Amino acid sequence: MGSPRLDRLSDVYAFEPGTARLFSATHEEILSGKTTDIYFVKTRDILDACGRLDAPVVAEIFAKRGGVFAGIPEVVSLLEDTGVEILSLREGDTFAPDEVVARISGPYSAFGMYETVILGMLASSTGWATAARECVEAAGGRPVLSFGARHVHPAVSSVMERAAVVAGGCVGASCILGAKLAGIEPRGTIPHAAILIAGDTLKIARTYDDFLPEGEPRIILVDTFHDEAEEALRIASALGERLSAVRLDTPSERGGVTPELVREVRRRLDMAGASHVTITVSGGLNPERIRLLSEAGAASFGVGSYIAHATPRDMTMDIKVVDGVPVAKRGRIPGITVNPSLEKTL
Repeated sequence: MGSPRLDRLSDVYAFEPGTARLFSATHEEILSGKTTDIYFVKTRDILDACGRLDAPVVAEIFAKRGGVFAGIPEVVSLLEDTGVEILSLREGDTFAPDEVVARISGPYSAFGMYETVILGMLASSTGWATAARECVEAAGGRPVLSFGARHVHPAVSSVMERAAVVAGGCVGASCILGAKLAGIEPRGTIPHAAILIAGDTLKIARTYDDFLPEGEPRIILVDTFHDEAEEALRIASALGERLSAVRLDTPSERGGVTPELVREVRRRLDMAGASHVTITVSGGLNPERIRLLSEAGAASFGVGSYIAHATPRDMTMDIKVVDGVPVAKRGRIPGITVNPSLEKTL
């Protein structure tokens, strides 16, 4: 059943969300305006009373901090069939502080109520994409995967992982829905829980090898019970050429994954004739650590909290034209801001 749109303040007072539910908004609630700020619904009533609700306007969106743009497809889905026109940067484009990233033209009644929603969509996805791009650039061409779903509310985990892949440049994501929305298959190995329950890393490795279809990389955690280098050699000896990589996820209580550890594991694998086995690392990674571990021999990186905890790029929407006449509030320049990088997206 659809959720009735909030067109007037009286609709807000009549709305009851119910208690037997998750706290996140449904798609229907977002589309119907249930997640907007109430003053935009009040604005509809007031402008309607003034006979100005359908006034043709042009609104521009910008951020005070630069970053990597993301999230515009959600805005397009939100406003399709409303008659507005949207020009924007492409997802993955970098932008400078105060650069216009999107421009919406049409009757105010078609999109004004959604200002909160539009800005939130762009701010969050852009923040995640920017953090992901920082990690990708630090890796210098080595693969980075987004593993941050556990660090955010599940209602937005797929939005985050999609932004990290599509705009940020990550080659993979562990969140199933996020990866699928990005047009790829989800990627990930197995957690420590599986090894702890089985009681032995080698037992899990052999079962994992038997279970996985051909072509699926065999990547095994080697820090659960024993010394990482010794465990890596034990697994490499057992799986031989079938072992693609070992994963280091040493907890902070044991010093975390250090460049010295990566160098030792790399050297011991090479000495044992397992140069084909690469090293993937995860656990508390950030761009600085990625650079250090990459120099030490790590070949790929799983990043979680750095992407998930990224600061959103606060977005602002300004009305710049009303009835074809340039306008602006004090401190802003009236009229359209020229940005040749904007392309029509709706």
